[in-house]
Amino acid sequence: MPWVTDGGLATALEARGHDLSDALWSARLLVDAPAEITAVHRAFFAAGADIAITASYQASFDGFAAHGVDRSGAEALLRRSVGLARDAAAAAGGRRRWVAASVGPYGAALADGSEYRGRYGLSVAALRAWHRPRAEVLASAGPDLLALETVPDADEAEALVDVVAGLGVPAWLTYSIDGDRTRAGQPLADAFSVVAGRPGIVAVGVNCCAPADVPAAVALARAVTGKPVIAYPNSGQSWDGRGWTGPSCFSAADARRWVAAGARIVGGCCRVGPGDIAALVEAVRGSGTPRS
Repeated sequence: MPWVTDGGLATALEARGHDLSDALWSARLLVDAPAEITAVHRAFFAAGADIAITASYQASFDGFAAHGVDRSGAEALLRRSVGLARDAAAAAGGRRRWVAASVGPYGAALADGSEYRGRYGLSVAALRAWHRPRAEVLASAGPDLLALETVPDADEAEALVDVVAGLGVPAWLTYSIDGDRTRAGQPLADAFSVVAGRPGIVAVGVNCCAPADVPAAVALARAVTGKPVIAYPNSGQSWDGRGWTGPSCFSAADARRWVAAGARIVGGCCRVGPGDIAALVEAVRGSGTPRS
């Protein structure tokens, strides 16, 4: 049976009445309302998720500095994101739950939609230098693994893979894609080849993409890398820089196709709530024995 990751943390926080229009997005609540983050993690665990992804996706030293948080304070908040997920996992009881520390792309910290475009004009070396301090802090907080997620182009993937190689914490890497290409327009086969043969990357796949793009991407990731594959798409709605538009086309039943294509870990991303994850769990596991 597949493992199941959670859904959209920000989506669930907004459903609880929080305005996340701030540039820090859900990471702002690491300062203002950390108990709410724990509550959402617990809701996803109660829905049947095995893995919680932390609230550090859009957290950055620059972003916290703009809110008056100094370097040491930012490090403490990054560690808090892992601790909150760990607290929720402990409170869930029963079988073991896992914590994946989110390492979002450089574009997320710009808070202008760049994570859906890539091609920031930075070299691989510059991207390594930017990502390394945050990844080091998150790794030091003791997550089970690092989630290198919503990566829009292969250059940034190369930088991230290099950064995590010496941290002693396993990682997965997921691209944000458009059809058979990265958001930056590179062939997806070339992008997946970046992580082939890299032992620190224990799973590879896609996230925050249209559900319809998942089956082909899963099959390709498996063929190119030989690694376990992960897929957690968004609702299929479109981000216009201000909000999500269009109808949702996320169907829990579709997750069976992702698993059939080779996915070992499935879940959801933006606009996918705890109810959707509960339905996904039922679709891929039915009344079978949960993961232990």
